[in-house]
Amino acid sequence: MAKLTLSVDNRVVSRAKQYAKRRGVSVSQMVEAYLAAVAEPVSPSAGAVPILRSVRGVLKNVDIDEYRKHLVTKYR
Repeated sequence: MAKLTLSVDNRVVSRAKQYAKRRGVSVSQMVEAYLAAVAEPVSPSAGAVPILRSVRGVLKNVDIDEYRKHLVTKYR
């Protein structure tokens, strides 16, 4: 495992330590998790809102034109 030296405001470090302690993790683990998350390859769906990711693919066999007609009728 590599070491990393960071310069961080003392107040931020203090709050981070408190946050980590409440969750039973170390600040190093939190930083590693954050860096792993932001360093992941970007996929087309990476920016999708979690709720949208959860319903993606639900309407695979839907006729889009029928759905558009439904929306037009519904929102007149």
